[in-house]
Amino acid sequence: MACRISELVVDATDPERLAAFWSEVLGYVELGRDDDGSIEIGPPGTGFGGPQPTLVISPTSDPRPGKLRLHIDVNATDRDQDAELERLLALGARPVDVGQTGTESWHVLSDPEGNEFCLLRTRLKPL
Repeated sequence: MACRISELVVDATDPERLAAFWSEVLGYVELGRDDDGSIEIGPPGTGFGGPQPTLVISPTSDPRPGKLRLHIDVNATDRDQDAELERLLALGARPVDVGQTGTESWHVLSDPEGNEFCLLRTRLKPL
């Protein structure tokens, strides 16, 4: 038996804003809130323990220490990469230059708190 990723925890100075952003990006809904201000979001109708990990947006006042050692990759499910890029930018994502050559098949972006993520080209089937 192996492990499975059940949730990813992301620190945020504005958990409300970041939870709203990632909910729109992933089609997630709010699953719950903890007394410490954390907000858990996940797939509607499934929640924790489903086939996709939930995200826990946890409040912090600590400044981001630098480049994150982990980032999220996303793939569109109902449109091509260009259309999804437009949607993500309209939601508040921003392009990030991490030394790309311009020939990559993905786009490097950041969420409203500056966390880098990549939009990959391949369209995936919805779950």
